[in-house]
Amino acid sequence: MEFEVIHTDSRSRARAGVIRTPRGEALTPVFMTVGTQATVKTLSPRELKDAGVEIVLANMYHLYLRPGPDLVEKAGGLAKFMSWDGLTLTDSGGFQVFSMAELTKISREGVTFKSHLDGSEHFLSPEDVVRIQGKIGADIIMVLDECTGYPLSYDRARQSTDLTIEWAARSRQEFTRSEGRRGQALFGIIQGSTYETLRRRCMEALAEIGFEGYAIGGLSVGEPKSAMFEMVGLCAEVMPPQSPRYLMGVGFPEDIVECIAGGVDMFDCVMPTRNARNGTVFTSRGKIVVKNARYARDFSPLDPECDCYTCGNFSRAYLRHLFQAGEMLGPRLATLHSVTYFQRIVREAREAILRDSFVDWKGSLLERLRAYQEED
Repeated sequence: MEFEVIHTDSRSRARAGVIRTPRGEALTPVFMTVGTQATVKTLSPRELKDAGVEIVLANMYHLYLRPGPDLVEKAGGLAKFMSWDGLTLTDSGGFQVFSMAELTKISREGVTFKSHLDGSEHFLSPEDVVRIQGKIGADIIMVLDECTGYPLSYDRARQSTDLTIEWAARSRQEFTRSEGRRGQALFGIIQGSTYETLRRRCMEALAEIGFEGYAIGGLSVGEPKSAMFEMVGLCAEVMPPQSPRYLMGVGFPEDIVECIAGGVDMFDCVMPTRNARNGTVFTSRGKIVVKNARYARDFSPLDPECDCYTCGNFSRAYLRHLFQAGEMLGPRLATLHSVTYFQRIVREAREAILRDSFVDWKGSLLERLRAYQEED
């Protein structure tokens, strides 16, 4: 994988770049749509492409359990299996270890967990996680890390950081042994909770190990937003400038643009699609809960500034009717809009960076979103 910074905004750290892989390329900043089980719920690959999606993120933990990495490999790899001609990234399952703590046990050797599907017990080492992702065949794969919650004591955060570094080194060794066969890129993950010294130490250790890209993990887990922005800024400051910077699991529009300003290149979050399936969509005029009674006779589009199929053809009143009636078309149309909207945000951010007008664009976007929130 190659990464090139095309331009850096003159008044911020915001960067426009391009990720190049053997299977294709993606322009940054990029928002990766989450397709946990090799599918973005309710949408087809063609609809994702039309919405502007460049990278789909799937989850190793879920694909390992079902349908299994051997089957995905036999199908020709993740992209071919799901008929997707864009790029793919697989997460290592570290967040699932955190979110399903009652089913997992962590040791230096790896993670023992019980399947949420049938209760069967499994063990995965950092090396196993790399091998499994090798079979799944995503373009970008992640090391196994320990994601922790907030608040967290310094001693516990230090232990977690040490373990993450050890696992990262073992992951890199395993990856190096079989790198030629896969043509993949391996990303390290920075942990350290909200402690500056731990974040710096983790990044320094990962840089010494050497990865194609680096991710900021362990944020958006309950900490104040001010602490999240502080840690993102710190990490971006010490991350290698020639490598892509990936902020994991952050998805509010205002948070994305703030972190782009801080120098982050890649984002993902389940929130845009999950919320849409439940009737809450993000628009250029703020967040809309389209199931609410106030939209029963609202015949305007979800977002008058959006050119997606949903906004070009259907009203808020009709979408509310679909959700009230339990029709599948409601979640589909809402998801299609949300995916399109988030792609538009990062596309406009990139265009503004290239024009050296990112700071003005960001200020205008945030001011408008705040105004609509206050009005609502």
